[in-house]
Amino acid sequence: MAVTIREVNSRRELRKFISFPETLYQGCNNWVNPLYLDECATLSKKSNPAFEFCEAFYFLAYKDGRIVGRVAAIINHNANKSWNQENMRFGWLDFIDDAEVSAALMGKVEEIASERGLKAVNGPFGFTDMDREGLLVDGFDKMGSLTTLYNYPYYGEHLEKLGYCKDIDWEQREFVVPEEVPEKLRRYSEIVRDRYNVRILRPSSKRELKRYGRGLFEALNEAFMPLYGFSPLTDAQIDSYVKQYIPLINFDLVCILLDREDKVVGFAVTMPSLSQALKKSRGKILPFGFLYLLKALKRYELIDMLMIGIIPSYHNKGLNAVIFDHLNTNFIKLGTKRVIANPQLENNTAVQNIFDYYPARPYMTRRCYLKAL
Repeated sequence: MAVTIREVNSRRELRKFISFPETLYQGCNNWVNPLYLDECATLSKKSNPAFEFCEAFYFLAYKDGRIVGRVAAIINHNANKSWNQENMRFGWLDFIDDAEVSAALMGKVEEIASERGLKAVNGPFGFTDMDREGLLVDGFDKMGSLTTLYNYPYYGEHLEKLGYCKDIDWEQREFVVPEEVPEKLRRYSEIVRDRYNVRILRPSSKRELKRYGRGLFEALNEAFMPLYGFSPLTDAQIDSYVKQYIPLINFDLVCILLDREDKVVGFAVTMPSLSQALKKSRGKILPFGFLYLLKALKRYELIDMLMIGIIPSYHNKGLNAVIFDHLNTNFIKLGTKRVIANPQLENNTAVQNIFDYYPARPYMTRRCYLKAL
């Protein structure tokens, strides 16, 4: 039977769009449920500030009367302007192992792009870099996380047969927390703090931390500006992320560096892995999912590094030593054994050098694909 592509035009259809991977990945131990409420908020045109500069279209694929795939077609006008591109993004791509299904889904994305005069299709991307991005191409035997994509190995094979080629990769690494902070690291951290007059924010309350939340995301904009596909977060997005994420931060698991003028110049945000809790709760907060998540937030053996960055004017000054001296001290106190770093672009040597103090091993590799129209 032929594949039928239908656009998502109702809340009921959007729920089906969000829930489809649960069926597709049933029995897959390494796939992690996204947080359902986050998916709803991100895909909703009413609640996601990214729709100030983005357009999006969601599609479901049907075959033999059942849903067999999904995809989002996204135009980020700010990113296209910043990078002088005319690209259509694709994201939220999932499908059964059927070439007819993947061809129909990507064909629809390409059709929308051509109708709007765009020149290429690339992804997987979200609306911004705060969304999950990159198709998994290596590391299928490892568990995904709240902030990263996981997919079956056949996804890449299907895209390549449809004419999509590698544009760039994100590398993700894992490192073991040493039992003691290296003395060399500790001494160098002290020297850097004195030489450049930077200090670590040690907030006494969530209210104080929230005051620096905007500065953290402004520093993220500055640090990530040169990176592939990045478009700066708007004021509305920053306000939304401060409200959403700052209350969840554990003081011991974040490092915010301030200069003499109290400006955020470096940051690292980490949190306990929620992967197992999300699987148990199926990504739902209610009725009892929040109990799994609260319990996971108090387990520190495995930590996910969500983001890390240093503004360009402080590159190559050793601020990474200050960040890791602080975090390593707290990891030891909390009993942390392993840290999974956030995905980093393969050509982003600045952020890769941040991890120089710890031997790391490969964890996962994700790829952005591109097809010219």
